[in-house]
Amino acid sequence: MTSLTRPLSLLLLCTSLWGCATAPKPAAFAGDRLSGRLSVQVAHNSAGTAQGGAAAFELQGTPEAGQLELSTPLGTLAARASWQPGQALLQRSDTETRYADLDALTRDLLGESVPVAALFDWLKGRPWAGAVSRPRLDGKPGFRQLGWTVDLERHDEGLINAHRKEPTEVQLRARLDPPEAR
Repeated sequence: MTSLTRPLSLLLLCTSLWGCATAPKPAAFAGDRLSGRLSVQVAHNSAGTAQGGAAAFELQGTPEAGQLELSTPLGTLAARASWQPGQALLQRSDTETRYADLDALTRDLLGESVPVAALFDWLKGRPWAGAVSRPRLDGKPGFRQLGWTVDLERHDEGLINAHRKEPTEVQLRARLDPPEAR
């Protein structure tokens, strides 16, 4: 090999291997696409321990069929949850776990169920059509739904805060990316 063909061959080999190691791009989902930062804190889950974390998120699709991606601050994909009627799938690094539905997935992941289907509407500042809602007891902007109080006082800034006290206290906070960044 000449001095020029060796680096070129190495470059082609690396490019080929890199292409094989790249995770496949998931299918696009019809419906909404929302992104931002998400934090979930569970005071004491069913195992008796506090749990939670924060991540960048991208939520796309509909409550019936969609996907939620969670990424680290450096942009690395930490987990991908996807769902369709009758099943939900959680993908993390080299593992895939199937669940009957989103409630089972979030219960296993956090120790408590989080209403991902309702998030599509909650993040837009409105109650989910799939369950009854009522105004907040304190009269402030927001509503109560599925046992959660959704605070919309700073929704115009892209901030949403949802809190559930029982059976286990759970705090969910989201900061939406501006529409032009999505």
